Formats: sequence, structure tokens, C-alpha cells
Amino acid sequence: MTSDEVCTSTLIQPCRYQIREKIFALTNSFKIKDEFGHDRYTVRSKKWTLGKKLVLEDINGNALFKIRQNGIRFLDQFNILSARDGDSDRQIASIRQKFTFFKHSYIIYSIYGEYKMKGLDIFDHSFTLKNKNNKTIAIVNKKYFSFADSYGIEMIESNNDKQQEDHAFILALIIVLHCSLYCS
Repeated sequence: MTSDEVCTSTLIQPCRYQIREKIFALTNSFKIKDEFGHDRYTVRSKKWTLGKKLVLEDINGNALFKIRQNGIRFLDQFNILSARDGDSDRQIASIRQKFTFFKHSYIIYSIYGEYKMKGLDIFDHSFTLKNKNNKTIAIVNKKYFSFADSYGIEMIESNNDKQQEDHAFILALIIVLHCSLYCS
């Protein structure tokens, strides 16, 4: 059985996503599509704000997560907050950039557990997201030659997982990564 068959037969959500930055937007704005090319999520930033403030929404426009930068610092710090009705502004995760040379690295403390996001190359085009047990949760690859910033994300999951990772949360982490590295 191929990985595609495992992903589509055991999960409601697809295992691969594509994040693409909108080209002609005044703010940071992204479309997230599944492996079949269907729109799944939208990320938009708030206009005219100090610091990075974004909202991840499902395809119906329901806000799921708020992404907030914690001031301007030498090493980036972000928070992911819930944006769901009745649960708004509850902290879901805290992301802190670690001091490293050449390859970027982040530590994530969340309600889902502790994660580490580490760069695989010095050009910041490939990253892995691992849980505290060092199990790979996602692999992120930034496209080298594209008109707009574009990422391919592969969620790594198996039939033996008791708890499926929240895909929207993982995608929010990838947006944080992008904002830390490339947003002005």
C-alpha cells in the first residue's frame, strides 16, 4: 500500500497541502490547498497593525486560529490563539526561535504537546516538525523557483496513531515559520 492510499483510506483530511502566498496583496495572505487542488484554508493578515497578526480560516470563512507576534525581538516569538466561537483568545501554542547558526530552529509548546521545528538546509527551504518523542509529524519544503512563496507540506501519520494531529494547527505553525523568515 502506498503512502497516498494510507492517507486517503485512514484520514478524513488529506495528508499533503500546498501553501501559496497571494501575489498582489497589500498584506500577507495565503491560500492553502489539499493534495487534490481543493481550497481548504485561507490565511489573511490584519491591515495597518504593528507586528505580525494573522488569522487562519476554514474554506467557509470561520476563523480557527489567530497568529500573533510577541513584539519585535532578536529571536522571534509567536503565539497561536484559538479563534473559534466560545473559545476565542485561548492560547493554543507558544513558538520560540532558538539561537542557532546557519539552520533555523524553533521550539513549540502547545496544548497538543511539545514540538521542534528544525531546518534541514542553510537556505531555509526544508524543515521537519517533530514531536517530543522525536517522531516526524510533517515535512515542509519551500519551492525554490516560484513567483510567489509556495510550500509543500506532507503530514506523516500512520494507522497506529491514537491521536491524529490537528492539520489546521500544523499549517498555522508553517505560517509562523514563513513569517519568522520572510515577512517584513
